[in-house]
Amino acid sequence: MKAGTEPDLAAPEYRETSLEGVDHIEFFVGNARQAAHFYRTAFGFDVVAYQGPETGVRDRASYALRQGDVTLVMTAPLTPDGEIADHVRLHGDGVRTLAFTVDDAFAAFQDAVSRGARPVAEPHVLEDQRGAVRLATVRTFGDTVHTFVERAEYGGSFLPGYRDEFKGGAGAGLRLVDHCVCNVELTRMDEWVSWYNRVFGFDVFQEFDESDIATQYSALRSKVVRGGREGRVTFPINEPAKGLRKSQIDEYLDYYHGPGVQHIALQSEDIVESVDWLRRQGAEFLRAPDSYYESLPERVGPIDEDMQRLRELNILVDRDEHGYLLQIFTRPVEDRPTLFFEVIQRKGCRGFGKGNFQALFQAIEREQEARGNL
Repeated sequence: MKAGTEPDLAAPEYRETSLEGVDHIEFFVGNARQAAHFYRTAFGFDVVAYQGPETGVRDRASYALRQGDVTLVMTAPLTPDGEIADHVRLHGDGVRTLAFTVDDAFAAFQDAVSRGARPVAEPHVLEDQRGAVRLATVRTFGDTVHTFVERAEYGGSFLPGYRDEFKGGAGAGLRLVDHCVCNVELTRMDEWVSWYNRVFGFDVFQEFDESDIATQYSALRSKVVRGGREGRVTFPINEPAKGLRKSQIDEYLDYYHGPGVQHIALQSEDIVESVDWLRRQGAEFLRAPDSYYESLPERVGPIDEDMQRLRELNILVDRDEHGYLLQIFTRPVEDRPTLFFEVIQRKGCRGFGKGNFQALFQAIEREQEARGNL
């Protein structure tokens, strides 16, 4: 079967297909080579695969990067027209695809569409000498899409059509995608929460309102949806709430020109080592006020890490009834104040750092004020 053709298979009987987890996250960017270099040097990702003119692809260049179980793909247009160029022109560099690993892409697509998802790409097969991958895509919030990836019969480093290559990035100890935060317009949060429940069976895991996430100036609402096999896929969905000034969600929506992925949280097995390495490589992080650490021991109780070291690196700590977590947030990684990353380590805690919301929001608002957008 040729790449991109419809599979010559009869439709299976209807069944629910469990999402195995996040397969990869694809960004549409202005310059894929430069973006790949940035994530390799500043974040420690390995470049593992490439497609472009040298592989017979004429309209784009893509670099697949990997660290632990995290795969990021940087894709740039080679022409001024088409969906990639249009996406970059409107949004700047941003996440286009949140892809899921599934055991049956055809069934996953049929299931999602039958439950109300809008199709983008019908199930199709890509193959080369290393095997075959089945793919299908549906639309979600804004210009973001979900692609189902069935790769059990493929032995290459990423997808058919990519050539394997390796440019080591040293590694920062990042091992998997913890969650992806999605920003949507005012009054649209519940609509998308219901969509994920209806289409994928996701449940609301936690929710926050103005009493949880607010400062003197701004606020937001958030509901965390979770699903897939063993709850491996987690999406907090945010919307702005009314405040005295423009919230970070409003600023994101203004600069991104619509809803999209605001930040990606990556788990580390040793956040102290990871953040120390990232800082030395030039990654820039938001800074909590020094007063945050004065009450930290009393608020979170005993922890394994050295408090002074956490203060030096500006790592935040929070606790729930199951344990504690450590987290830190980068500054936006692009000129537009849109996408940023979180590094998180969980020691039993299942939450998202509710006790850190105040310090985080104040740090973000200092950045907004410097940009003249608060």
